[in-house]
Amino acid sequence: MPLDIDRYSHLSSPIQRWDPRFKIAALGTLIISIAMLKTLPLAIVALIVVIMILWFSNLPAHFVSHGMTGVIIFLLPFFLIMPVTYPGESSASFLGMPFAWEGFRLALLIFIKAVSIVLTSFAIFGSSRFDVSMIALQRLKCPKIMTQMLLFTYRYTYTFLEEMRRMHTSMNVRGFIPRTNAYTLSTFGNFVGTLLVRSFERTERVYKAMLSKGYQGEFHSLVTFESNRYDWIKLILIIIMAVCLYTVDGWSGFSPAQQGWY
Repeated sequence: MPLDIDRYSHLSSPIQRWDPRFKIAALGTLIISIAMLKTLPLAIVALIVVIMILWFSNLPAHFVSHGMTGVIIFLLPFFLIMPVTYPGESSASFLGMPFAWEGFRLALLIFIKAVSIVLTSFAIFGSSRFDVSMIALQRLKCPKIMTQMLLFTYRYTYTFLEEMRRMHTSMNVRGFIPRTNAYTLSTFGNFVGTLLVRSFERTERVYKAMLSKGYQGEFHSLVTFESNRYDWIKLILIIIMAVCLYTVDGWSGFSPAQQGWY
Protein backbone atom coordinates (compact mmCIF):
# COMPACT_ATOMS: atom_id res chain seq x y z
CA MET A 1 0.00 0.00 0.00
CA PRO A 2 1.46 3.40 -0.95
CA LEU A 3 2.11 5.89 1.80
CA ASP A 4 -0.38 8.75 1.57
CA ILE A 5 1.56 11.32 3.59
CA ASP A 6 -1.40 13.63 4.33
CA ARG A 7 -3.88 10.88 5.13
CA TYR A 8 -4.30 12.08 8.72
CA SER A 9 -3.97 15.82 8.12
CA HIS A 10 -7.54 16.26 9.40
CA LEU A 11 -6.57 15.26 12.95
CA SER A 12 -6.62 18.22 15.32
CA SER A 13 -3.30 18.97 17.01
CA PRO A 14 -1.04 21.93 17.87
CA ILE A 15 1.05 21.08 14.79
CA GLN A 16 -2.02 20.72 12.56
CA ARG A 17 -3.33 24.13 13.67
CA TRP A 18 0.04 25.75 12.98
CA ASP A 19 0.12 28.05 9.96
CA PRO A 20 1.78 25.91 7.23
CA ARG A 21 4.09 28.76 6.24
CA PHE A 22 5.48 29.06 9.78
CA LYS A 23 5.57 25.30 10.19
CA ILE A 24 7.62 24.73 7.04
CA ALA A 25 9.97 27.60 7.85
CA ALA A 26 10.55 26.49 11.46
CA LEU A 27 10.81 22.74 10.95
CA GLY A 28 12.80 23.26 7.76
CA THR A 29 15.33 25.22 9.82
CA LEU A 30 15.39 22.36 12.33
CA ILE A 31 16.08 19.88 9.53
CA ILE A 32 19.04 21.94 8.32
CA SER A 33 20.37 22.15 11.87
CA ILE A 34 20.07 18.37 12.33
CA ALA A 35 21.78 17.70 9.01
CA MET A 36 24.79 19.79 10.13
CA LEU A 37 25.27 18.02 13.48
CA LYS A 38 28.61 16.27 13.89
CA THR A 39 28.38 14.71 17.36
CA LEU A 40 26.38 11.73 18.51
CA PRO A 41 25.06 13.13 21.83
CA LEU A 42 23.54 16.17 20.11
CA ALA A 43 22.05 13.95 17.40
CA ILE A 44 20.32 11.90 20.11
CA VAL A 45 19.00 15.11 21.70
CA ALA A 46 17.71 16.21 18.29
CA LEU A 47 15.95 12.86 17.84
CA ILE A 48 14.23 13.28 21.21
CA VAL A 49 13.10 16.78 20.22
CA VAL A 50 11.74 15.50 16.91
CA ILE A 51 9.87 12.66 18.62
CA MET A 52 8.24 15.20 20.95
CA ILE A 53 7.19 17.32 17.96
CA LEU A 54 5.80 14.24 16.24
CA TRP A 55 3.92 13.33 19.41
CA PHE A 56 2.28 16.76 19.43
CA SER A 57 1.18 16.20 15.82
CA ASN A 58 -1.08 13.29 16.92
CA LEU A 59 -0.14 11.21 13.86
CA PRO A 60 -0.93 7.51 14.46
CA ALA A 61 2.09 5.42 15.42
CA HIS A 62 1.28 2.68 12.91
CA PHE A 63 1.19 5.26 10.11
CA VAL A 64 4.61 6.66 10.99
CA SER A 65 6.15 3.22 11.54
CA HIS A 66 4.84 2.06 8.15
CA GLY A 67 6.51 5.01 6.48
CA MET A 68 9.76 4.52 8.40
CA THR A 69 10.16 0.84 7.50
CA GLY A 70 11.70 1.50 4.10
CA VAL A 71 13.97 4.22 5.50
CA ILE A 72 15.33 1.97 8.23
CA ILE A 73 15.90 -0.91 5.78
CA PHE A 74 17.83 1.48 3.53
CA LEU A 75 20.00 2.71 6.43
CA LEU A 76 20.82 -0.63 8.08
CA PRO A 77 23.58 -1.59 5.59
CA PHE A 78 25.58 1.40 6.87
CA PHE A 79 26.20 -0.57 10.08
CA LEU A 80 27.75 -3.40 8.03
CA ILE A 81 29.72 -1.34 5.54
CA MET A 82 31.15 1.63 7.44
CA PRO A 83 32.84 -0.23 10.36
CA VAL A 84 34.84 -2.41 7.95
CA THR A 85 35.64 0.33 5.42
CA TYR A 86 36.42 3.22 7.77
CA PRO A 87 39.96 4.53 7.11
CA GLY A 88 42.47 4.22 9.88
CA GLU A 89 43.56 1.58 12.33
CA SER A 90 40.92 -1.01 13.21
CA SER A 91 40.18 -1.65 16.88
CA ALA A 92 38.70 -5.14 16.49
CA SER A 93 37.89 -7.81 13.94
CA PHE A 94 34.58 -9.16 12.67
CA LEU A 95 34.41 -12.41 10.65
CA GLY A 96 38.07 -11.99 9.81
CA MET A 97 37.62 -8.39 8.64
CA PRO A 98 38.91 -5.26 10.40
CA PHE A 99 36.25 -3.52 12.49
CA ALA A 100 36.57 0.14 13.47
CA TRP A 101 34.36 1.47 16.25
CA GLU A 102 34.76 4.95 14.77
CA GLY A 103 33.05 3.70 11.63
CA PHE A 104 30.24 2.22 13.72
CA ARG A 105 29.77 5.54 15.53
CA LEU A 106 29.65 7.34 12.19
CA ALA A 107 27.05 4.89 10.91
CA LEU A 108 25.00 5.42 14.07
CA LEU A 109 25.25 9.20 13.65
CA ILE A 110 24.03 8.99 10.04
CA PHE A 111 21.21 6.66 11.08
CA ILE A 112 19.96 8.91 13.89
CA LYS A 113 20.17 12.08 11.79
CA ALA A 114 18.38 10.49 8.83
CA VAL A 115 15.59 9.12 11.05
CA SER A 116 15.21 12.51 12.73
CA ILE A 117 14.96 14.31 9.39
CA VAL A 118 12.37 11.90 8.00
CA LEU A 119 10.30 12.08 11.19
CA THR A 120 10.39 15.88 10.97
CA SER A 121 9.16 15.61 7.39
CA PHE A 122 6.24 13.56 8.67
CA ALA A 123 5.39 16.35 11.11
CA ILE A 124 5.54 18.92 8.29
CA PHE A 125 3.60 17.17 5.53
CA GLY A 126 1.54 14.76 7.62
CA SER A 127 -0.27 17.48 9.54
CA SER A 128 -1.42 19.49 6.49
CA ARG A 129 -2.92 18.65 3.13
CA PHE A 130 -0.13 18.22 0.62
CA ASP A 131 -1.54 20.80 -1.78
CA VAL A 132 -1.80 23.32 1.07
CA SER A 133 1.85 22.64 1.98
CA MET A 134 2.86 23.28 -1.63
CA ILE A 135 0.93 26.56 -1.65
CA ALA A 136 2.66 27.51 1.61
CA LEU A 137 6.02 26.74 0.01
CA GLN A 138 5.09 28.97 -2.88
CA ARG A 139 4.16 31.77 -0.44
CA LEU A 140 7.63 31.34 1.06
CA LYS A 141 9.07 32.30 -2.35
CA CYS A 142 9.92 28.74 -3.35
CA PRO A 143 10.13 28.58 -7.19
CA LYS A 144 6.70 27.90 -8.66
CA ILE A 145 8.01 25.31 -11.08
CA MET A 146 9.46 23.30 -8.18
CA THR A 147 6.26 23.29 -6.13
CA GLN A 148 4.21 22.33 -9.18
CA MET A 149 6.59 19.49 -10.04
CA LEU A 150 6.36 18.21 -6.45
CA LEU A 151 2.57 18.43 -6.52
CA PHE A 152 2.24 16.64 -9.87
CA THR A 153 4.76 13.98 -8.85
CA TYR A 154 2.90 13.30 -5.62
CA ARG A 155 -0.51 13.26 -7.31
CA TYR A 156 0.32 11.02 -10.27
CA THR A 157 2.61 8.59 -8.46
CA TYR A 158 -0.52 7.02 -6.98
CA THR A 159 -2.27 7.13 -10.36
CA PHE A 160 0.56 5.21 -12.02
CA LEU A 161 0.74 2.73 -9.13
CA GLU A 162 -2.96 2.06 -9.61
CA GLU A 163 -2.36 1.60 -13.34
CA MET A 164 0.38 -0.91 -12.54
CA ARG A 165 -1.95 -2.78 -10.21
CA ARG A 166 -4.65 -3.05 -12.89
CA MET A 167 -2.15 -4.26 -15.49
CA HIS A 168 -0.72 -6.83 -13.07
CA THR A 169 -4.23 -8.08 -12.24
CA SER A 170 -4.98 -8.36 -15.96
CA MET A 171 -1.84 -10.46 -16.46
CA ASN A 172 -2.78 -12.77 -13.59
CA VAL A 173 -6.32 -13.22 -14.94
CA ARG A 174 -4.81 -14.35 -18.26
CA GLY A 175 -2.85 -17.03 -16.42
CA PHE A 176 0.58 -15.43 -16.35
CA ILE A 177 2.93 -17.07 -13.83
CA PRO A 178 6.40 -15.51 -13.38
CA ARG A 179 9.24 -17.92 -14.00
CA THR A 180 12.98 -17.69 -14.59
CA ASN A 181 12.84 -17.90 -18.37
CA ALA A 182 13.00 -15.67 -21.45
CA TYR A 183 9.21 -15.52 -21.78
CA THR A 184 8.87 -13.97 -18.31
CA LEU A 185 11.57 -11.41 -19.07
CA SER A 186 9.86 -10.56 -22.36
CA THR A 187 6.49 -10.20 -20.61
CA PHE A 188 7.90 -7.87 -17.95
CA GLY A 189 9.64 -5.86 -20.66
CA ASN A 190 6.32 -5.41 -22.46
CA PHE A 191 4.72 -4.53 -19.12
CA VAL A 192 7.21 -1.72 -18.50
CA GLY A 193 6.99 -0.48 -22.08
CA THR A 194 3.19 -0.39 -22.01
CA LEU A 195 3.24 1.44 -18.69
CA LEU A 196 5.61 4.09 -20.09
CA VAL A 197 3.45 4.58 -23.19
CA ARG A 198 0.29 4.92 -21.11
CA SER A 199 2.04 7.33 -18.76
CA PHE A 200 3.15 9.51 -21.67
CA GLU A 201 -0.33 9.50 -23.17
CA ARG A 202 -1.86 10.43 -19.81
CA THR A 203 0.55 13.35 -19.35
CA GLU A 204 -0.44 14.71 -22.76
CA ARG A 205 -4.14 14.47 -21.92
CA VAL A 206 -3.62 16.14 -18.54
CA TYR A 207 -1.57 18.96 -20.06
CA LYS A 208 -4.15 19.63 -22.76
CA ALA A 209 -6.91 19.63 -20.16
CA MET A 210 -4.96 22.15 -18.06
CA LEU A 211 -4.44 24.41 -21.08
CA SER A 212 -8.14 24.26 -21.92
CA LYS A 213 -8.88 25.48 -18.37
CA GLY A 214 -6.59 28.49 -18.72
CA TYR A 215 -3.36 27.19 -17.18
CA GLN A 216 -0.49 29.65 -17.79
CA GLY A 217 2.25 28.31 -15.55
CA GLU A 218 0.67 29.27 -12.23
CA PHE A 219 -1.88 27.68 -9.95
CA HIS A 220 -4.63 29.84 -8.53
CA SER A 221 -5.99 28.79 -5.16
CA LEU A 222 -8.66 29.95 -2.75
CA VAL A 223 -6.53 28.82 0.21
CA THR A 224 -5.72 31.68 2.58
CA PHE A 225 -3.34 31.73 5.52
CA GLU A 226 -3.91 33.54 8.79
CA SER A 227 -1.28 33.68 11.50
CA ASN A 228 -1.63 34.49 15.17
CA ARG A 229 0.70 34.94 18.10
CA TYR A 230 0.79 31.20 18.82
CA ASP A 231 2.20 30.59 15.34
CA TRP A 232 4.96 33.08 16.08
CA ILE A 233 5.66 31.51 19.49
CA LYS A 234 6.01 28.02 17.95
CA LEU A 235 8.25 29.44 15.22
CA ILE A 236 10.54 31.16 17.70
CA LEU A 237 10.76 28.11 19.99
CA ILE A 238 11.69 25.73 17.18
CA ILE A 239 14.26 28.11 15.72
CA ILE A 240 15.80 28.58 19.18
CA MET A 241 16.04 24.80 19.52
CA ALA A 242 17.67 24.52 16.10
CA VAL A 243 20.18 27.28 16.85
CA CYS A 244 21.00 25.79 20.25
CA LEU A 245 21.63 22.35 18.75
CA TYR A 246 23.97 23.76 16.14
CA THR A 247 25.75 26.08 18.57
CA VAL A 248 26.32 23.48 21.27
CA ASP A 249 27.45 21.01 18.62
CA GLY A 250 30.10 23.49 17.53
CA TRP A 251 31.57 23.98 21.00
CA SER A 252 35.12 22.69 21.26
CA GLY A 253 34.22 20.61 24.28
CA PHE A 254 31.88 18.49 22.12
CA SER A 255 34.11 18.23 19.05
CA PRO A 256 34.62 14.73 17.61
CA ALA A 257 38.39 15.07 17.85
CA GLN A 258 38.29 15.56 21.63
CA GLN A 259 35.40 13.30 22.57
CA GLY A 260 35.74 10.50 20.04
CA TRP A 261 32.12 10.83 18.95
CA TYR A 262 31.32 10.83 15.26
